[in-house]
Amino acid sequence: MTNKAAGLANEMADPNHTAAFRRIKVLVGVYAVISVLTFAGLVAYRNSSSVTQPVWIRVSIVAASSLILFALTLRAARGSRGAFRRLRVLSAVMLAAIVVIVSLPGMFPVWMRIEQAVCGLLLLGVVVVANGRGLRARFAK
Repeated sequence: MTNKAAGLANEMADPNHTAAFRRIKVLVGVYAVISVLTFAGLVAYRNSSSVTQPVWIRVSIVAASSLILFALTLRAARGSRGAFRRLRVLSAVMLAAIVVIVSLPGMFPVWMRIEQAVCGLLLLGVVVVANGRGLRARFAK
């Protein structure tokens, strides 16, 4: 193990770092579960009039990206700077997309806008914790 890798491993053992990533894992985990369950519900109710092509596309993208975000969270918690950077960017981009989805009237059914609002609150927590000064300092070059 190189000195740089050993130093990063020691930083990863910091209790503040551990607590921050525990919060992020819970938030992203709940977000992923909600997203995958929404996709499963969509499959079950695929013949409903509220299940349109835009709903299929959005829910599919959200479910897939939530799983990617969870994988990035796990890698970042183990010390990957690249995964941490991607976690910060992807969570912020997804939050912005959710704000647009929730705020546009009539584009998506009310049930989906409510689900997206809940997911947006979870991602807001991720963005706040991941962009905190202490956690960002741990991954600074």
